[in-house]
Amino acid sequence: MKKIILLIVLLLSVSIFSQRQMENLDRGIIAIKDKGQFFVSWRVLGTDSDDLAFNLYRKSGVKKAVLLNNKPITGATNFVDIKGNSKEENTWFVKTVLNGKESEASGSFTIPANASDKQYLSIKLREIEGYIANDVSVGDLNGNGKYDLIVHMTGKGHDNSQTGITDPPIFQAYTLDGIFLWQINLGKNIREGAHYTQFMVYDLDGDGIAELVCKTADGTTDSQGNVVGDASKDWVDRDSDSKTYGKILKGPEYLSVFDGKTGKLVTTVDYIPQRGDLAGWGGRGGSGGNDTKGNRMDRFIACIAYLDGIHPSVVMCRGYYGRTVLAAWDFKNKKLTSRWTFDSKDAENPYSGMGNHNLTVADVDNDGKDEIIYGSMCVDDNGQGLYTTGFRHGDAIHVSDLDLDIPGLEVFGIHEIENGTTGPGVTLFSAKDGKVLFTGSLNEDVGRGVADNIDPTRKGAQCWWSGSPYLHDMKGNNIGKAPSSTNFLIYWDGDTSRELLNSNYIDKYNFGRLFTAEGAVSNNGTKSTPALSADILGDWREELILRSEDNKELRIYSTTIPTNVRQYTLMHDPQYRLSIAWQNVGYNQPPHTSFYMGAAMESAPKPNIVLVKSQDN
Repeated sequence: MKKIILLIVLLLSVSIFSQRQMENLDRGIIAIKDKGQFFVSWRVLGTDSDDLAFNLYRKSGVKKAVLLNNKPITGATNFVDIKGNSKEENTWFVKTVLNGKESEASGSFTIPANASDKQYLSIKLREIEGYIANDVSVGDLNGNGKYDLIVHMTGKGHDNSQTGITDPPIFQAYTLDGIFLWQINLGKNIREGAHYTQFMVYDLDGDGIAELVCKTADGTTDSQGNVVGDASKDWVDRDSDSKTYGKILKGPEYLSVFDGKTGKLVTTVDYIPQRGDLAGWGGRGGSGGNDTKGNRMDRFIACIAYLDGIHPSVVMCRGYYGRTVLAAWDFKNKKLTSRWTFDSKDAENPYSGMGNHNLTVADVDNDGKDEIIYGSMCVDDNGQGLYTTGFRHGDAIHVSDLDLDIPGLEVFGIHEIENGTTGPGVTLFSAKDGKVLFTGSLNEDVGRGVADNIDPTRKGAQCWWSGSPYLHDMKGNNIGKAPSSTNFLIYWDGDTSRELLNSNYIDKYNFGRLFTAEGAVSNNGTKSTPALSADILGDWREELILRSEDNKELRIYSTTIPTNVRQYTLMHDPQYRLSIAWQNVGYNQPPHTSFYMGAAMESAPKPNIVLVKSQDN
């Protein structure tokens, strides 16, 4: 009997100690005026009891709030309010109901009197001449349970392969109410381009308020006017006849943390790794090659990972065509501390040249700690290589429970096959050990590919890629016609299958157009990616953030399609939440959950998380 009790205590201890720190969100209620009625939805938390119900209230003008539902809402958390008077100011809020007892819940949403129909929230931008809003990330910058926006404002930029002077990258922060918070200028010694500035927004020290972390240099200026390094230094090659004109191949490199509430510089350390030998970043075959112009050396990506299973660490990465370095950092007591560094060192290492223009983070071995899936290879939570597949570099990656016949997570990726190299252009392999499950497009260079459940008539994920006219199951079999786009994904309608997001429109496979964001545009040229797509408001469906055509505002679009599916916020699934943190890096990719979400899905497993409250609120 004593042994049984001891075992139970030990198991409970493991469960408690392995709980990940996660954001303490409010109910995220949102209301959208649509054709004379109001669509209202709100958030279920990952820590909520399955028995938790809700009462929805509306307060109109100076009148007393009225209960809108006849009995507590136990199912999906959305409601169509057909009785609201649009000529009055209306505010909606919810209260929770558990075991017959009603309790207050944080969060409300107000639509002004006589407001026009509008399916988006407008965030007016503080304009900078020559700049537009590009990638966006979210975090709770005030500790109030609401997400705030961190916007990468971009001026003139260049790819690593190109010469030319760029404008300095700038970050701006806004609340969802459109209030401007702060601005940070990275300065002339940070080059603007998709592969240079990768910014991480996350609550790293568990104080309930997110930080901003990114690479900095001499002259980076925070919101208070504080400067990193020596502002008088100019490390840009300004010789227009030089083969490295406009590039920054000299000078100190730093990693800095900025306070999310104020935009103030908190701490700065030397960047790991430093440039070293400019010719030391090449690889073998295909795009591996080598150069001394910073093309391969200055390829950066980044992520957040729970390397100890409890606290988030920031991982800054350099190189993927050849030498590959991942540097993990912990942030505590306002200081950055190096946790570990993974370095493939040279082209002969089997882990060299395996990286993508993107990455993903997941607990592949189910030990409660995260691994980093770096394209065609994986780094364990301790900074050691877990496996490498040898499939080399690619432009897209998708990780989730894609094949329901196989336990655990799978990795779907595409690969560049060029310059005389051979190999599969498409692969599916086990996230746990790299075991190959299927390959496709042998010896073909594949530029785009996607995997998820998009067909509501079929259980399990499907996949498709450029160069193939077919939709495939996860065994590689042809099962239909390829979708109209090979880009992003979004949960938008009422079922649990994913919709197709491309540019400013959303399609449903085998159905057609569901939504077009008129007057809004996507980012990154032909890549047509959103500023952000994530579940940041309302129920579990995802919001779409785009900039307006005139570049004067950001628009946060949210669905008005009812659903009968109750699902806790995807942001409380750790893998999905970390996907939002890395969505801005390199070639942006859509987020995925750690569990199968799609047609005929089982109830999502409860996340093993603990919500961290800010002491400021």
